[in-house]
Amino acid sequence: MKLSLQVVWFNWGDSTTHAPTLKRIAQTADQMGVDTLWSLDHFFQMEFAGRAQDPMLEAYTLLGFLAGVTERIRLGTLVTGVIYRHPGALIKTVSTLDVLSGGRAWLGIGAAWYEREARGLGLPFPGLAQRFEMLEETLQIAHRMWSGDFSPFHGAHYQLSEPFDYPAPVRRPPILIGGGGEKKTLRLVAQYADACNFDGGIGVDGIRHKLNILRDHCAAVGRDFDAIERTLVYGAHRLPGGSADADAIIAYCHEVAEAGIQHIIFNHIGLETPGWIEMIGESVIPAIRDL
Repeated sequence: MKLSLQVVWFNWGDSTTHAPTLKRIAQTADQMGVDTLWSLDHFFQMEFAGRAQDPMLEAYTLLGFLAGVTERIRLGTLVTGVIYRHPGALIKTVSTLDVLSGGRAWLGIGAAWYEREARGLGLPFPGLAQRFEMLEETLQIAHRMWSGDFSPFHGAHYQLSEPFDYPAPVRRPPILIGGGGEKKTLRLVAQYADACNFDGGIGVDGIRHKLNILRDHCAAVGRDFDAIERTLVYGAHRLPGGSADADAIIAYCHEVAEAGIQHIIFNHIGLETPGWIEMIGESVIPAIRDL
């Protein structure tokens, strides 16, 4: 099993503290064998995680900074809302991150949900059906641009006359689609993605159910189910008893691995706490490597 970390909270004091704190988090995770460092892609803090006015950093600027202070760890958003960036610009952004990081970028993407931040910043927020149409076209554009097909793209929502992507990524960034919608999201995973991502709040039975639905979608489109990396995101501070210690994390990893998860992504209110990431690297990663 792979283990990754997600940065969700930035309540670290004033604006002068963010760069050194992020540098320390990223370099420690890099040294301790964490697979990927994920940023959420929001402009306001999520209301279930804090106040909309809490500190929040723009995701791709953040990932570019992290690329510059690390050497090995992969980097991605969990996940970019499709409404935030035009697909041509988004693919170019992820390609640039991949080039400058030496081939370490992911494209994490979803249909978007946070209406308040979209309205607050004047971003478009069409209905859910249209957002899924936009998501599918964005996935089609990503596949074309990253395969070297720069012919015009004419979709219902996007028109790209010359979708160039020079320089090309070091290697095609893997595509992760976030969400567990059974009719649309998991169909898009089966058709276009390298990885799915579920929220651990659905529980073990929920994981098994979603993976069975994904398996059915794979069969319908002729895709090998085992070619899709099965990932889960969960708060380490949400484990039983509020414990984020090694024993609790290892036990949880065993539980979700038995349900079919291959890659666990933890966020944690105390991610910046000195020693916590070292504990992950020294005690947890070796214990779950063979799951």
